[in-house]
Amino acid sequence: MLPFKTLIQTDKTLKLPVYQQIANRLIGLIQEGILKPGLYLPGSRVLALQLALHRKTVIAAYDELVSQDWLVAVPRKGVMVAGNLPVIRPRTYRGAVSPYEDAAAFSFHQVPSITLASVKPVTGALVVNDGFPDARLAPLTDWVKECRSVIESPRYHKLLMYGGATGLESLRKQMMEYLSDTRGLNISLPHIMITRGAQMAIYLAAALLIKKDDLVIVGSPNYFFADLCFEQRGAQLLRVPVDEEGIDVDMIEQLCSKRKIKMLYLITHHHHPTTVTLSAARRMKLLAVIRKYKLPVIEDDYDYDFHYSSAPILPLASADHGGNVIYIGSFTKSLGLSIRIGFMIAPADFIKAAADLRRLMDLRGDNLSEQALANLFEDGTIDRHLKKSNKIYKERRDLLCHLLRTKLGDAVKFTVPSGGMAIWLRFSKKYPLKKIAAKAAALGLQMTSGEQYHYGASSQNALRLGFASLNNKEIAAVVGTLEKVLFY
Repeated sequence: MLPFKTLIQTDKTLKLPVYQQIANRLIGLIQEGILKPGLYLPGSRVLALQLALHRKTVIAAYDELVSQDWLVAVPRKGVMVAGNLPVIRPRTYRGAVSPYEDAAAFSFHQVPSITLASVKPVTGALVVNDGFPDARLAPLTDWVKECRSVIESPRYHKLLMYGGATGLESLRKQMMEYLSDTRGLNISLPHIMITRGAQMAIYLAAALLIKKDDLVIVGSPNYFFADLCFEQRGAQLLRVPVDEEGIDVDMIEQLCSKRKIKMLYLITHHHHPTTVTLSAARRMKLLAVIRKYKLPVIEDDYDYDFHYSSAPILPLASADHGGNVIYIGSFTKSLGLSIRIGFMIAPADFIKAAADLRRLMDLRGDNLSEQALANLFEDGTIDRHLKKSNKIYKERRDLLCHLLRTKLGDAVKFTVPSGGMAIWLRFSKKYPLKKIAAKAAALGLQMTSGEQYHYGASSQNALRLGFASLNNKEIAAVVGTLEKVLFY
């Protein structure tokens, strides 16, 4: 007889009933090939004695396995392992083995990834991000109040169940009004879709537009997660330089005249990573190119709401583009809250297709967050928060630029951004950014070494230095640490 006392271990402190523990272990022994088809198991009294359990517990385990067809009850003989199960050779003993190994036993599509040089984390370190809002300024009290109001509403149980893949109608209506007032967009309800952040919108649009080996134009450098998204769809990226006036529109026109371009992705306002804004002259010419070649465009406008030096330039989506621009934005950065709400503006049939695709992986958005945000738009909270944040972020931008000039001098170069939440900071070649990041980490400052900003492009020894999330004291500490790293 097999040593069931050692093969079957039970634990009465677990929530799982003991009889179920026995049944599960017997199934495991069958699957491992230790208990073979046709083998009779010990009688219930014998097994109960070996396991020091009540006989009824063993009977319950056997009954469970008979009901699942693992065991067969044979009159006057007992129970045996079902004879119709495949014979399995017992595994050699290797201790507890998980069926999930490091490598899958099946093939699957690989997703392009980017490997970044890691800097050892420092507890309590000051962190420089690439342009995020200050969560300390977020309208958290108003947000909690609205969420509570929605939850306590008599219609909340219905709110949880209704709503489609395009987002709550109440938020879409508020967004229509807001985008018309701030960005000059002439749209109606079928033209707008709410998504879980701008990245989802980018992926949905790319998935509908791009097939394997399609040619897609992007800036160089470019927002690397967009690049990875397009490459995952099988696109071949054609990289067009970005200078102080934005992406090179003449080169875009040349490519369109010679090759079949499937799509153009660009950030017209506060380009990522360089923060430049596409000049008015290039905008006018690009619109003509878009109309002439019927070129589909994803216009990513991730932080339009933050501008300091002058009024923001209206997006391409607000002009005559012949229905070819898919306009994408986000409120995640606008609010500084841990919510993922973005939007996509496009022709009605494209929005419907995007909603159908989104429904395959996400039936609907976060109804609670969407309704709460709609309420904050309606009562003016969003407008007040953005005005307050713009004033504070402008002061922080100005302080950072002043300190960089006076403390770091010729070691760095940058252009004061007209808006956004970061400065594109280029270091002199004699100060390799990878070494700077490592030394800064040792002094308690966490910062990227910049590789992600040069994905598919030559390195400019530069990084996005976010200022919005740092108060004045923290900004001074960041620049002070960089000064020590560079000069001492």
